[in-house]
Order: sequence, then C-alpha cells, then structure tokens
Amino acid sequence: MSKLTLDLHPIYNQTKNIDKSLTEIIDDAISKKIKLIEIIPGKGSGQLKKKVIRFLQQPSIKGKYHRIEKNSDNFGKLYVHFKF
Repeated sequence: MSKLTLDLHPIYNQTKNIDKSLTEIIDDAISKKIKLIEIIPGKGSGQLKKKVIRFLQQPSIKGKYHRIEKNSDNFGKLYVHFKF
C-alpha cells in the first residue's frame, strides 16, 4: 500500500506553513487516491501533535478523510486514513 509522509520537523514553528503543508498533502492523497498519510510532528512537548489533531478536526477538513490513528509504538507519528 502506498502512503504519503509529511515530516513537520523543518517547519515546527511556522503555523501558516504547517496548515498549508497539511492541506496540500491531504489534497494530494485525495487526488492520487492514496489511502494513508503518515504525519511526523515529532515527540517534543506534544504541542505540535495537538495542533495537527486540531487542524484535522476542523469541519472543512474532517469530511475529507476516514479516521486518524495515533501510533501507540511511536508517540511522534500520526496516521490519516482515507476511504475511496
């Protein structure tokens, strides 16, 4: 199964770029019918991960994907699943 990966480490402190990158990768997954996105906010304080989850829970975004999975083995990763 193919997946897209977004590593947020390089832009962790750039809110506008984070939102833009998340929007772009979601739209890319939809257009290419890729069923999984791996998002790497990193471990840190957990604030970036919370921000990503808040972004994904916005009504305009939430309708685009099927579910979010938190990686129990690696706190620094999130998975966004799509159904086509």
